[in-house]
Amino acid sequence: MTRAPDIEVVVLDVLGTMVDEPGGLRAAIHDALPASDEATVERLLTVWQEYVEQAQDGIREKRRGYANSDVIDREAAERVAAGAGLTDPAALARLATAARRLSPWADSAAGLARLAGRFPVLALTHASRACLLRLNAHAGLRWHQALSAEDARAYKPAPEIYRLALDAAGCPPERVLMVAAHAWDLRGAQALGMRTAHVRRPVGDPPRDTDTFTWRTHDLTELAEALP
Repeated sequence: MTRAPDIEVVVLDVLGTMVDEPGGLRAAIHDALPASDEATVERLLTVWQEYVEQAQDGIREKRRGYANSDVIDREAAERVAAGAGLTDPAALARLATAARRLSPWADSAAGLARLAGRFPVLALTHASRACLLRLNAHAGLRWHQALSAEDARAYKPAPEIYRLALDAAGCPPERVLMVAAHAWDLRGAQALGMRTAHVRRPVGDPPRDTDTFTWRTHDLTELAEALP
């Protein structure tokens, strides 16, 4: 692994990197539709994920005005409900806010604490401000500062989102380390000159052979040990 000089601030993605987003959505769908079998839950999870991806793509490509993650999650939940015959308003409302109750990975809280003992740490996430507040409380994630893409009214990998972190860091981009389980996210940060660290997760986007990230690690503990 390449040694990165003079890292001053560590920025971490949240959804998928710090918390198990697909696992949490899967559990929420099952809770809303307890009679559904595993295959049905997986099908409905795919409906949710594909809708969110299409909605975010529409915003990135200016085919749709900005909507925060709460709005898009509600729309995704309505798609799932329509496909499954869910009509209970309370169950639908709880399903729509599933992202507020995602579970952290086993190493997330301890790894974050280790990093925070040495560096200022920032969260940088697609989650709305309201969702981020509740998710951090639920998952036990403690940041020096938490930033929502809602403040940029865009979705990664739009450069203005990474600039939120760079503005907060107040130092050159080569001294800011972006940590994520999604290679596409790191490529976006890399395009602005940030250092990058890929953390392997079961739900992440793995690097390509051509990716030149500064670090590739199995978990946050390994990353904390690797940083100079």
